[in-house]
Amino acid sequence: MSNNALFSWREVSPAPDAVVAPDERLPWPQTLAMGVQHVIAMFGATVLAPILMGFNPNVAILMSGIGTLIFFLLVGGRVPSYLGSSFAFIGVVIAATGYAGSGANANLGLALGGIIACGLLYTLIGFVVMATGTRWIESLMPPVVTGAVVAVIGLNLAGIPIKNMAPTPFDAWMQGLTFISVAAVAVFTRGMVQRLLILVGLILAALIYALLTNGLGLGKPIDLSGVANAAWFGMPSFTAPVFDGNAILLIAPVALILVAENLGHVKAVGAMTGRNMDPLIGRAFVGDGIATMVSGSAGGTGVTTYAENIGVMAATKIYSTAVFVVAALIAVLLGFSPKFGALIQAIPLAVMGGVSIVVFGLIAVAGAKIWVDNKVDFSDNRNLIVAAITLVLGTGDYTLKFGGFTLGGIGTATFGALILWALLGRGRRA
Repeated sequence: MSNNALFSWREVSPAPDAVVAPDERLPWPQTLAMGVQHVIAMFGATVLAPILMGFNPNVAILMSGIGTLIFFLLVGGRVPSYLGSSFAFIGVVIAATGYAGSGANANLGLALGGIIACGLLYTLIGFVVMATGTRWIESLMPPVVTGAVVAVIGLNLAGIPIKNMAPTPFDAWMQGLTFISVAAVAVFTRGMVQRLLILVGLILAALIYALLTNGLGLGKPIDLSGVANAAWFGMPSFTAPVFDGNAILLIAPVALILVAENLGHVKAVGAMTGRNMDPLIGRAFVGDGIATMVSGSAGGTGVTTYAENIGVMAATKIYSTAVFVVAALIAVLLGFSPKFGALIQAIPLAVMGGVSIVVFGLIAVAGAKIWVDNKVDFSDNRNLIVAAITLVLGTGDYTLKFGGFTLGGIGTATFGALILWALLGRGRRA
């Protein structure tokens, strides 16, 4: 595909409920608005993951934008996806660096070296897939497995907003008002307002929060002084990687989890768009792997195609890759803006928690949609057992330790699904 074709999209009318294909786009003002919504959808998790590992959130935002552009170029602009911070790295990064859970990670360089090694392994897998096809991966990870893994990612993350983002009873009620606001926008509005359900719902909930706290004194008021005092533009704090054998051995195997995530995401997007994206899976792996290496080289987290944004696409029916180019460029600009970092801090925790509940739920449903679209037969006990055990392993955060290596819920669910599928499938077909 030529560069001219790569950045060419056919403009379509923003008719209500119309499906916008990857090679189409809405008029640029609406495309810009959709790009903003995708930034909103990704930045909660993309900022939260680095905070949990002691990374710099502004660097993570910047590298997510750069990574998304790398991915866009390597898939020829044909797979609509956003690359954000992967939660699959959290457990192994904490184990490799001994991070205590607050402030900057003093051993960040060790994590970055491992992340780069992970990205390299991921890229090599992508090249193998490009050379040999996806049949061997599909035999290892059929729709029942990929659907379960995608669903588990949403379910595993569900505890974050519910347990960690509502420290007071008022915040818990505010989370409820937030997801009700998003739901009301999704169901009772039409046109572009409905398509911007996450963004509009967040703004509406923030206004309600301000009224209840700043106006009526019912909770912690919104403080915008940090936003006012922050500079518009400034360089984020980059960090150089350090290559350590133990850290690499701990972190590099995350590539297998990313393969399962990405495969499920590409399959989900293909099902939603009605297009066969299987020939692009190898290139998607390479794009994600290179983006992870680039991110790690600058101090960013490992990245993955984001199910949060797939959830937004499922809700809006807009699959235009132009939206993700816009979102990526916005993220790059925001990465160089301390004022944006301050604005992130100013969004009430409860509001972000309520939005996260919606987005993580959409991820789980996207996994179920893979089952529905591929007509997975749950009267077959092999499918039933693999899905059932995988869901509980991931949702319950089942953790295994191998010496200094810890495999958390998403990892045990991913490998558990793969192993169960193989063990239960000897001599029979799905």
